[in-house]
Amino acid sequence: SAPVTIVEYADLQCPYCAVWTQRAFPALVDQYVRQGKVRIVFRGLAFLGPDSDRALRTAVAAGRENRLWHVVECLYHRQGHENSGWVSEPLLDEIAGPRAVAARNAPWVVAEMADASRAARAAGIAGTPAFQIGKTGGTLQTVPLNSLGPEGIQPAIEATLAS
Repeated sequence: SAPVTIVEYADLQCPYCAVWTQRAFPALVDQYVRQGKVRIVFRGLAFLGPDSDRALRTAVAAGRENRLWHVVECLYHRQGHENSGWVSEPLLDEIAGPRAVAARNAPWVVAEMADASRAARAAGIAGTPAFQIGKTGGTLQTVPLNSLGPEGIQPAIEATLAS
């Protein structure tokens, strides 16, 4: 397992989360995740409304098929205006597939979403995107972002790897 863990809190309707995922995430995967230095854990939040909830339920369900990151990325690329109904059944079927769509109301999906909400509250997370970082298995610290590019979190990653 990677020596450093980053926990990402995001709402799939949040435009800043989409920018972070498009600008920072690929660079972090190339530089740290593929090198075995960092693992990134997604904790989805659904506070912006019904489209957030529908999108997150489906992404969590897709995670059982090891497709969470794919679904998250596709939803950000197709993101519409907040609560405009952009998270449609045809979009979810196309992006996540019928198994994930069918499983999105399963008790384990609801439990995973509740766990993410509890973790966010415990960490004092009030908005998205938000991040915690720490040694894997150790205490996580909230990271203030000063940029939505990789440079916004790289100093914290480097400091944690060096500690």
